[in-house]
Amino acid sequence: MTIQRIKPGPRMSGAVVHGNTVYLAGQVAQNAAGQSVTEQTKDILSIIDGLLAEAGTDKTKLLMVNIWITDMATFTEMNAVWDSWVPQGNTPARATVEAKLAAPQYKVEIAVIAAK
Repeated sequence: MTIQRIKPGPRMSGAVVHGNTVYLAGQVAQNAAGQSVTEQTKDILSIIDGLLAEAGTDKTKLLMVNIWITDMATFTEMNAVWDSWVPQGNTPARATVEAKLAAPQYKVEIAVIAAK
């Protein structure tokens, strides 16, 4: 079985496809770094949409999602964006935890696993 690496870098790939499973690395805001949790979440979900499309799948096939936020007080703010993005009836298994992220401008990080 082959392994396809999408947007490979020196430390990680943006996504890895193995068989009928797509694994995305944790994504942080690229265009909205330093902005609100709402803007960062929108930016991240747009990035995720792009990586899933490049891997030949989409958000209707999400299996598992891990979300890290720097302040649990922003959980409702992040969920407002999430709830408008995730297709009803196709919600994945999900965990959300408060954590310190790699750099102070990041308030949200999201990693997903999806089927093809």
